[in-house]
Amino acid sequence: SYILKRWWGIMIKDNQKLFNRLHVLLDAVIIVIAYVAAWYFRFKSGFFALSSWYISLTQYMKYLVLIVPVYLALYYLFQLYTPKRVQGRRLEAWHIFQANIIGLLVFILYLYLAKLTDYSRKMLLVFLCINISLDVLMRNVIRIFLRKIRKNGLNQKQILLIGYSRAAEEYIDRIIQNPEWGYAVRGILADNMPRGTMYRGYKVIGRIDNLSIILPENRLDEIVITLGLAEYHKLE
Repeated sequence: SYILKRWWGIMIKDNQKLFNRLHVLLDAVIIVIAYVAAWYFRFKSGFFALSSWYISLTQYMKYLVLIVPVYLALYYLFQLYTPKRVQGRRLEAWHIFQANIIGLLVFILYLYLAKLTDYSRKMLLVFLCINISLDVLMRNVIRIFLRKIRKNGLNQKQILLIGYSRAAEEYIDRIIQNPEWGYAVRGILADNMPRGTMYRGYKVIGRIDNLSIILPENRLDEIVITLGLAEYHKLE
């Protein structure tokens, strides 16, 4: 079990860029699926009245070359590729909604400037709804999967706390209460507590000066500053 956890942690670190690219690829696939589904729903489902002539799916599809990059860029600008540990579901869904609204407005503006007035606005509204729904669903499935493996001790972020204070204790309390975050505290560096002091299973492993020795080992993912107010002069 320990070997599996270590192997998984190393694999996550080494392939983080690959996972991020796969996430971008999934978003691109969802955009295409939502776009095609919107066309079929608008023109083939029978829910909407049709004129005797309408633009073919092939004609609509060629604008995906514009839509997909613009939407992915907006997803990046709205921080939809930040780690899910630090972004709640509601905030993520709100960012998805914002990015899709702006993306739709940009495309409608393009159609207007290019004088492509025959393209269905209803179809684009259907695309908006389907794309938001599928994207929120996909990201929540990923979130559930990641939380499940973190609860099992996999995909852990190795962190170090700098400073022993009430803030440090509260931070540890929250990590213990939320194992799905996937944070593993390696220890605490503090000048105001003797080495070996324990809090809920986590130990003071040295003084703050030891940071210069620990950092070159490059085994940490994050460092959390939990200095007390009386020690803020050590922040620099």
